[in-house]
Amino acid sequence: MVYLKDISEERTQMRVPKKIAVSRKRQITIPIDFYEQLEIGDEVICEVVDNSLVIRPISEPQDFSEYILRDLINEGYESGEELLKEFSYRKSQIKPALEQMIAESRDGKVYSSPEEFFSELDEDEDE
Repeated sequence: MVYLKDISEERTQMRVPKKIAVSRKRQITIPIDFYEQLEIGDEVICEVVDNSLVIRPISEPQDFSEYILRDLINEGYESGEELLKEFSYRKSQIKPALEQMIAESRDGKVYSSPEEFFSELDEDEDE
């Protein structure tokens, strides 16, 4: 599994769950220590995973252009239409490849709790 930002150390530090209130308008306040540690910006991703609400920060999109161009040059592509065409194709394949890797890493297993999910992630990292 590829982690664009390694948060395994932070994940072990914030294992203490916090009870927070939900307003009548269905709003919650993220505790400041969680907010600061995860470097949350103006928006988050919110999803239901195994009957649990998961809120995670939106990470900065990664630009792989330099790596793609370096590979293409090493493969013998020279400037011109052929280089541009292959660059555009490879760049378009990054998102589907990452999505496939994520789907494969989830392996379809259903977890009974977020703790079980994170526990298994920790075990995989230790191997």
